[in-house]
Parts: sequence; C-alpha cells; structure tokens
Amino acid sequence: MMNVLVVTDKLDMGGAENYFCKLENKLSHPEIDFYYAAAEGELCVNLQNKKKFSNLSRKNHLHNLWILRRIIKENYIGIFHANSLRMVFYGLVLKWFMKEKLHIFYTKHNVTMLEKYLPLVFRKILNRFIKRIIAVSEFEKFQLIDLGIESRKIKTIYNGVDLQQFAYQRKKNQIPQKIGILARISKEKNQGFFLEVADACRHHPDLIFYIAGDGPDYQSIHQQIINLGIQDKVRMIGAVHTPEKFLRKMDVLLVTSHREVFPMVVLESMAVGTPIISINRGGINEAIENGKNGYLLHEHSKQEFCHKIEDLLSNDLKRLQFIKEARKKVETAFSLQKMIQYTLDEYSLVLNEKKVNSSNDKKMRKSFKHY
Repeated sequence: MMNVLVVTDKLDMGGAENYFCKLENKLSHPEIDFYYAAAEGELCVNLQNKKKFSNLSRKNHLHNLWILRRIIKENYIGIFHANSLRMVFYGLVLKWFMKEKLHIFYTKHNVTMLEKYLPLVFRKILNRFIKRIIAVSEFEKFQLIDLGIESRKIKTIYNGVDLQQFAYQRKKNQIPQKIGILARISKEKNQGFFLEVADACRHHPDLIFYIAGDGPDYQSIHQQIINLGIQDKVRMIGAVHTPEKFLRKMDVLLVTSHREVFPMVVLESMAVGTPIISINRGGINEAIENGKNGYLLHEHSKQEFCHKIEDLLSNDLKRLQFIKEARKKVETAFSLQKMIQYTLDEYSLVLNEKKVNSSNDKKMRKSFKHY
C-alpha cells in the first residue's frame, strides 16, 4: 500500500494554492488514498475532501512537523508531494527523523531565494533528496537543467484549466471597452507599467482600465493613479474570488510582469475568450503564439502596448481569430484532465516501482527458504 500526502504553505489566493485545490478536488486512483495539509486561507472554501485535509499553522513549524508526522505514520504515506520549497524542507526533516522510505515530489511554481542566492545548495538538495520534480513549463524545466538539476528527475506538467468553470463566452459589443489586469499587486507583477499604458491611451475616451487583485503595493499603485491624473480611466476593484467572471467582462487582458514562470491567468483568459497582450516572459510563449492567438511583446513599451490594444479592438476578424485559436489551444494542451492524469502517472511510477521491489523481495525469501 502506498498513499500520497499533498502539502502547501497556505490557502491564500495564488497559483500554487489553486494548483493544490485542483489536486484536492480531482485526484483519484483505485490503489492510492490521498491526504492534504495546508494552513487555512480564503481558498479553503474550494476544498471538497475535508475529511482528508489537515490544518497547518502559518508560523509554528514544530507543530506542523508533528501533524505531518502523524499523517505519514497513520496513513502509510509513501509520497510527500510538496508545493513549495518550505514544504520540501519539512519533507526532508520528516524523512530523516522518521527513518521512513518517503519519496519527496516537488512541484516548482516560482523562483526561490535559495536557487537565486545559493544555487549550489539548491542543486545538491534537489539532485540528492527529491524523487521527482514537476515543472509547470518547459521554460522552468530548462532553467532547472541549466542549474545542474538532473533532467531525468524533471517532468513538465502544465497547470490545467477547468474548462467548465472557465467556459467560453461570446463577447457583446460594449462601450466603454474594458482593459484588465488580474494579478497580485506587487513590483514583480508590474501594475505600475499597466498604469503607464492607461496613461498612454488617455486619448481613447472609450477605454477603461481595471486592476483586479490585492497585495503589498496596493496603496502605491492607488497613489500613482492620482499622480498621473487618470482617476477617470482606471478602476481598482480589489481581490477577485471568481476570476472567470472578471475575465469574461474584460475585452482585453494585459500581462505586464517583470518576471514570470507560467501564469495561470493567461490560460484562464484564453479559455473564456478574452484576448491577451502579454510581455514575453518565462513560459508564456508556450501558450501564446504571437499573432496567432494573442500578442507577445519583448519590451515594456507603453506605446507598443497601446498600439496593440487599438489594433485588437478595431479589427474584428483578428480579434475573433485570436479568441478561437486561444480556446482551441487550451482545450488541446492545458485541460485540467490532462494535468491530473499526468500527475497520477508520476505517482504510478513509484507505485509500480514498489510493486516490482516487493515481488523481488518475495522471490528472494522463497529462494532462501529453498536453501
């Protein structure tokens, strides 16, 4: 018997946290039981298997290790699936302390401080102690290989979109036309540049710009709106709990980040039928094909972003082509069903390995009895 424990830090709104919820909702295998653990947050309402879910603390690490140790011991956990580097360290401590044959999986969602400042330590930990690494884009996979991580350990599994939740919806002609951004409000996501684009488009009275999300830079972005004098052009709407509704209301979505791995909002926007103009960062070009199902720009040029907005909103044929091709791409390459199946395949590799080892042990015992 071999069961799986899936863990993440906390269930606040975010990419890794939504990924955790998708696994919690959809993982199912006739030979594996699944258990889950995380600190509480707003996404707890999305959990469907609460009998198999354990609450962790945000700060008390010893308490968390005690809880996770109990889950592993009582439920024959063979795979510890970490969704953050902190959870990887939890797994390593538990494996050492319990002397269990615990296989640690790591889904890498973002750039970590360890790989940035101590890449040799990061490489040694992953190569020596991690059984499987799931990269959410080919870009991230090759970044890991460039750091010296063994390629045989890494499998790319794209984050999947629930095509029912993010169902396609035909857009109605509306005035004013809505340009949106949906992301944590932070320097990394670069909402400041989004405001520069809004300012560059101020000569278009029928364009309104919407900032969805919350984060550490909320107040500074609000002040920047005032400083630019574009209060009539920009709306800040705060945290969004139903991203599919926000995305459907937008005519165009912008992605302006300084750095990305593979943002879910790109796939979600493609799924609902909202065309995207994005900076080319990380694995975004694995979803958006420039000029076919969206626009990819290589530089943060507010004039170029403004030009592409004008082009999309004035060219019905091109806009409809982008929408059609984007939805098709998500259906064929980025469905939630594919993500779940490929993840189960990774678990099954370990399960089958265990069966082979068990069979070999039995054969050896029989041969010893014979002698």
